[in-house]
Amino acid sequence: MTATLNALPLIPTGTWAIDQAHSSVGFSVRHLMVSKVRGEFTEFSGAIEIAEDGTPSVSAVIEVGSITTKNEQRDAHIRSADFFHAEEFPKATFVSTSVTPKGDDYLLTGDFTLKGVTRSVELKLEFNGTNAGMGAGQVAGFEATTVINRRDFGIDIEMPLETGGSVVGDKITITLEIEAVLSGS
Repeated sequence: MTATLNALPLIPTGTWAIDQAHSSVGFSVRHLMVSKVRGEFTEFSGAIEIAEDGTPSVSAVIEVGSITTKNEQRDAHIRSADFFHAEEFPKATFVSTSVTPKGDDYLLTGDFTLKGVTRSVELKLEFNGTNAGMGAGQVAGFEATTVINRRDFGIDIEMPLETGGSVVGDKITITLEIEAVLSGS
């Protein structure tokens, strides 16, 4: 992994585990060309490793079958072969390849695998700081966003509207709100 040395200099070295109870993995996608459907994944895990020289690396796993959009019929369709094919591809993964400063924030680049297809993605990363925590160990907070094209990952279902456009947009905005706990703190 390449990274700018000390890309995240305010984070102590060690392994930071994503705290699922205080984190979220959400998304939004255009629906019927006029609004957005929002959803989230309820099962995910990951870690942020900060090396002695300050070099960070990030890895994460999302259980795609844990999707919820607050509509069971839609969720079942999204889990089907038309979209995620969750039975054959139950996990989406992310492994970072670099973290570089960009203004007051960072650019997190990595390999994202969804439905058996791996593509490089860039996430705008905001580091929210660290805190001593509330008895479970030191915590760090992050927000990250990216936009992917569903078709790049083999989710190419056609659902055209009679008036033009599509039931489901191509661009998916992914939003991560992450709280991580330093192991052994």
